[in-house]
Amino acid sequence: MYRIFIVEDDEVIAGAVQKHLQGWGYTVACARQFDRVTEEFAAFSPHLVLLDISLPFFNGYHWCRQMRRLSNIPILFLTSASDSADVVTAMQLGGDDLLAKPFDLQVLSAKVQALLRRCYDFGPSAHLLECRGAVLDAAAGTLTVGQTQLSLSRNEERILQLLMEHKGQIVSREALMIRLWESDSFIDENTLSVNITRLRRKLEAAGLTDFIRTRKGAGYQVTDE
Repeated sequence: MYRIFIVEDDEVIAGAVQKHLQGWGYTVACARQFDRVTEEFAAFSPHLVLLDISLPFFNGYHWCRQMRRLSNIPILFLTSASDSADVVTAMQLGGDDLLAKPFDLQVLSAKVQALLRRCYDFGPSAHLLECRGAVLDAAAGTLTVGQTQLSLSRNEERILQLLMEHKGQIVSREALMIRLWESDSFIDENTLSVNITRLRRKLEAAGLTDFIRTRKGAGYQVTDE
């Protein structure tokens, strides 16, 4: 199981992120002594680090340099600043991605999954996902509804997988676009809408009417109802 190390001095944020990622099955630890981050990092030996930029004693850039002397694991910077200079500095120092606060926890987990896939080369989840009698085989890229098997495009499968993984929850458009970016194809708002519309048509043709529900201003949702 993948280990994730959180270096965030805001206990509320760190606790919420830890709980969310543990819900995904990750082993998660938070830094406790912000003048000894490298020691805690080495002792935990994580597969990925979530690193705040504004920290007591030394900032995240300092700790990124220290970690890079020990390891090439992916580092996702967390920042309250939106200055492009912060983005450039974070990347130049060896960061792999950056997420601005406040952030959607679903977007965070999507970025975490993308970095782990990219760095450790694990494939799509092999488990089956079920909702309203429809069974998604993510590995095969197929959806089975009764005796009907639908063939899905890679984007359609990724959209449906994320929605079914979060069954009953609202998934934001941004979280969906990040999942689609993992395919190395450029996805914008219009492209996402086209993919959603095409997927809905396939689902309706198989008898799954209103399977993907739009939650205005929030995103999309699938439920057993």
